[in-house]
Amino acid sequence: MNAKKKVVLVGANGTLGRAVHTALRERGHQVVTASRKGADITVDITDPESVREMYAQVAERVGEIDAVACAAGSVPWRPLSELGTDDIRSGLEGKVVSQVELVRQGVAHLPAHASYTLITGILAREPLLTGAVAALANGAVEAFVRAAAIELPGRQRINAVSPTVFEESLDAYGDAFAGFDPVPVARAANAYVKSVEGHQTGRIFLVE
Repeated sequence: MNAKKKVVLVGANGTLGRAVHTALRERGHQVVTASRKGADITVDITDPESVREMYAQVAERVGEIDAVACAAGSVPWRPLSELGTDDIRSGLEGKVVSQVELVRQGVAHLPAHASYTLITGILAREPLLTGAVAALANGAVEAFVRAAAIELPGRQRINAVSPTVFEESLDAYGDAFAGFDPVPVARAANAYVKSVEGHQTGRIFLVE
């Protein structure tokens, strides 16, 4: 039997977040949802003060938590010739700095056995037209996960889930992922379960 955990799920309202929520709940875990709207706790992970307040609210409402799982992170999709400095900063802040901040601040709030699961994506390995910032952000998150794994205190763990395009999201991406084999979002959600319940750290769980 898996030990039941208290999990903060950031980005719970998106396609991936909803699937992760379902998978964790079905495994018996208590899930506290966090998002910009429509969640147990309101948070903007691009704002460090908002992240600080999220952890404060979590401690007040549910006490000690066992895991933080992030299914949120946005990046601009534009041709390289059209990218501006603001686009690059937006992508780094939206997917890299935001997730790093969840971990950086979490270290002081989570117990020694806690885990973090972040989100990256296939563009770290398979570049696409207009996806330069996404590739940059995904690669940065994966590098951070490997580096943070050897520095986290106690027995804290960190992993990332790196999926290809979801079957449920194909309509939104048009032909950008032509030739890629999409996967059901439930497979990526299972990778979160593996990270939350397992013992691995510094791993990038590929879902493709």
